[in-house]
Amino acid sequence: MQNLAFRILTISALALTLCAPLHAQDNLATTQLAGNWQGTLQFGKGLRTVLKISKDDGHLKATLYSIDQGGQPIPVTSIDLQGTTFTYAIKPLDLTYKGTLNEAGTTITGNVTQNDHPAVLNLEKVTAENTWAIPEPPKSMAADARPKFDVVTVKPSDPTRPGKLFSFRGTHAITINTNVNDLITMAYGLHVKQIVDAPAWFGTDKFDVDGVPDVPGRPNSTQLKLLIQDVLTQRFGLTFHHDQRELSVYEITVTKGGPKLTVTADTPSAPRNFMYRGLGDLHITNSTMKDFCDGLQGSAMDKPVVDHTGLTDRYDFNLKWTPDDTQFAQFGPRPPQKESDDPNAPPALSTALQEQLGLKIDATKAKADVIVIDHADKPLAN
Repeated sequence: MQNLAFRILTISALALTLCAPLHAQDNLATTQLAGNWQGTLQFGKGLRTVLKISKDDGHLKATLYSIDQGGQPIPVTSIDLQGTTFTYAIKPLDLTYKGTLNEAGTTITGNVTQNDHPAVLNLEKVTAENTWAIPEPPKSMAADARPKFDVVTVKPSDPTRPGKLFSFRGTHAITINTNVNDLITMAYGLHVKQIVDAPAWFGTDKFDVDGVPDVPGRPNSTQLKLLIQDVLTQRFGLTFHHDQRELSVYEITVTKGGPKLTVTADTPSAPRNFMYRGLGDLHITNSTMKDFCDGLQGSAMDKPVVDHTGLTDRYDFNLKWTPDDTQFAQFGPRPPQKESDDPNAPPALSTALQEQLGLKIDATKAKADVIVIDHADKPLAN
């Protein structure tokens, strides 16, 4: 699985500017902080970063923009200046910054750390006119649109390229290193064990999909599923029928103590996030329990995951656990997991669910929906 450090584009659903209390004395130095700061994060080819800081009634607030990752506004959840030591944090991303403000109040020299990965980020205060242009946020596809692909290509994946991706870039919906099982499970919200009578190549042959929808705008998660369904029909000639089978599943329920979940402040139309900052380090926003179960079964679990919580709200939460050998198999073989002697290591998934979310997971048997494959073809060359 590719390194997830500093991949902050997917946090766009949290595009709210939050006030963070200013713990330092309200003096000339803190006043000098207000304004635009920018610099290039020394990670990979470099990521241009803009930090906008303002003061309001004795408090600082700040918003971060990663220009080369789309420029969506990302809330800074805490910000502080003690003497010349400047710090900020973005808690949902496990991201912290520590730097030194120069005497003139014009530069900050420091480092960003995310998921224990440090990188240099030196900031310079700039005028509004000299601030890097922040990209226009992509407009959403009409909520009632049911898109199909206007143009779509499917090509065999590069066998030397690691990772797996479903994304939307510019006007293009893309997938990288996805087999047909991946496409079906994403498009129909299923676990691979809910696909019946599939040919062997469904799980072995990998493809890259690149297509432009026939409706303008950025699709929501439901519309992205419709697009993947369309490419399965158009390019793979997929036909199937529904059935029910008794399967081994994981059942998610609420513990006797009740859920420990925060109801989201986002609107139902706001983007949802299901984002791993590392294996077993999950961040979720604006999502239902069914969204959580679907995402968990599609990314980490070796069996379908069913929601029997009875919870109907949408939530924001983080979940940290230490994966066992059965989890995240879709990302390829991993070395056998040894029991950690780190007292601060996250617990196993079952314990993490109970302690952090007030939820319980049990292996059981249950009737589950399946799709039975009637026909499919390998796509012809574009």
